[in-house]
Amino acid sequence: FKAECLPQQKVDFVNAVKQDGYRVAVVGDGVNDAPALAAGDTGIAMGAAGSDVAIHSATIALMSNDLRRLPFLVKLSRGARAVIYQNLAVGGLFIVVGLTLSGLGLLNPIVAAVLHNVGSLIVVFNSARLIRAGEELHHD
Repeated sequence: FKAECLPQQKVDFVNAVKQDGYRVAVVGDGVNDAPALAAGDTGIAMGAAGSDVAIHSATIALMSNDLRRLPFLVKLSRGARAVIYQNLAVGGLFIVVGLTLSGLGLLNPIVAAVLHNVGSLIVVFNSARLIRAGEELHHD
């Protein structure tokens, strides 16, 4: 942890730690934090009332100043990535099977259109599982 530094000192510290082979997460909320937020591997801007420059320089913008949400955000992002891969697999499977069956003349256009929409609905409902994520995190 490093605090109470000038903006250039923060950037220098981040770059020094990165040169040692570490991945760096920088947390900040003001204009003076923006260069360090951009220099880090992950920049986390705190609070919706934070500086616009800090928010735009960061990788993640938290709407509150509650750092306890970070583990939840990591879990959510990993879940989102898994859902994206699942959706790509399902969508790709529907396309390959649909094109193959259509090319062989085994699938008429109406059935192909219905199957296409079914594939889209599966992707949407699979993605909707992420909506409920985080309901277990209560604000104190």
